[in-house]
Amino acid sequence: MSAQHSLVLLARGGYAARGVLYLIIGIFALLAAHDSTKPKDSQKSLEALLGQPFGYFLVGVVVAGLLAFTAWRVLQATRDVDHHGKNLKGLVIRAGLFAGGLVNGALAFFAFGLLISGIRSSGNSGGQTKDWLAHLLSWEHSNLLVYLIALIPLGVGIAHIIKGWKASFEKYFEADEDVMRYVRPVSRFGLIARGVVFIEIALLLAVSGSTYQAMNPPGMKEALDALQNLPAGWLILMVMALGLIAFSVYSFSEAFWRKINMDVPGVSRP
Repeated sequence: MSAQHSLVLLARGGYAARGVLYLIIGIFALLAAHDSTKPKDSQKSLEALLGQPFGYFLVGVVVAGLLAFTAWRVLQATRDVDHHGKNLKGLVIRAGLFAGGLVNGALAFFAFGLLISGIRSSGNSGGQTKDWLAHLLSWEHSNLLVYLIALIPLGVGIAHIIKGWKASFEKYFEADEDVMRYVRPVSRFGLIARGVVFIEIALLLAVSGSTYQAMNPPGMKEALDALQNLPAGWLILMVMALGLIAFSVYSFSEAFWRKINMDVPGVSRP
């Protein structure tokens, strides 16, 4: 198998794994619209998945796929395979891709920890991470760091909404109009919904910046919980859950039809 073909499989497997993960999160969030005890974030969803038939196998598949996706994101950022360029806009996009790779890599190692140590011991390692975070935020002006961190999900959220609204993702697809007729609206809805969730995470970080609790950092669960607490929150949460499922469909579509540009230095064509 050529290096080029291996990288294509790496990228497509990564997009598929992201689709599986968001499908799981979306389904649990949909169930949570009527039962608030259901998990609403990636880590709790993976823990819940372990209790299902073939749960360990499914989580293992997700781990492998997330590691592949991490490698692909890093390659996109460092080798600029999508030709974003070296101007300010291109560098910002590539930095976002690299950050996304790190996040997915961390999630992959968390899931791997569930597999090799069980949920209880993995929870202990999570406590160590929070202890480290508490130490990091113990200095006098640590709230400024929280505000800076909040800019990351804010930027990601805005970028997702713009990408969904303009359907700019289409230029990366190799699918005929018969396929895009169905992929386009679902992908737009999914990208906008994910963007809304990320912006809400940024707002939660910003609002709590001066009183940030390192033991309970806001994430997707807190964002969806906040939506659920609004008037008619169950309906809003249901729409967002459907949006996350739509984002999983977008990810699966990328796995099948995305252009994987392999004009990468050091990777020879077959």
